[in-house]
Amino acid sequence: MSTTTPTNSDPTASLRRSSPDLLEAGDRMSRPEFLRRYQQMPERSDIQLVEGVVYMGSPVSAEGHAAPHAKLMAWLVHYEAHVPGLESGDNGTLHLDLENAPQPDCYLRITEQHGGQSRLQDGYVTGPPELIAEVASSSVSYDLHDKKHAYQRNGVLEYIVWRTRDRAIDWFVLTNGRYEVLPATEDGILKSTVFPGLWLDPAAMLNHDMKRVLSVLQLGLADRDASAQAATPKP
Repeated sequence: MSTTTPTNSDPTASLRRSSPDLLEAGDRMSRPEFLRRYQQMPERSDIQLVEGVVYMGSPVSAEGHAAPHAKLMAWLVHYEAHVPGLESGDNGTLHLDLENAPQPDCYLRITEQHGGQSRLQDGYVTGPPELIAEVASSSVSYDLHDKKHAYQRNGVLEYIVWRTRDRAIDWFVLTNGRYEVLPATEDGILKSTVFPGLWLDPAAMLNHDMKRVLSVLQLGLADRDASAQAATPKP
């Protein structure tokens, strides 16, 4: 996710200078203070608190962010539509801990009614979703540093980062409290360890070949159904 600091062309810069309670990029604070001050922002947008630091979103391009974001979301929504007890989200603020209120590009969570580790509280997802996906420009992005550390510490079980400039997709799995890279199968498919049947062909996704992406996902869903049927006790 792209971020920036205020510049002289920022139309709200003078307002922020005259209103000390308003947020500025680089401010350091707790999550309760961040949320209090966020409510006073004249134009709310992509403002996040990551490891106690305020980040503000910058304009994003279609190719570098908007299109990949939409395709990741479509992949997750398609999976959600076929599996009960799940909820996906797009750019929703998460309440993780006292130093983190991020706004990830996409998330997929198991609802609390189905045993998930997050819950809805005051309209916000509180606690870690099982899976978060972000679009980043490259490996130097804070999505692969501060955000990754925050998600790891708070127990986000799987974390996907699409690095558009590097033409790469990283899929991390929380193992013994640390993120490890999810290995692909011999045919290059990435398979979730948390969500049975959530399969991804990263090469197809990088090429924006959604027909292939959804075809592989359908294979995963069919495998999930067959496994569930085989595990059902026979009468």
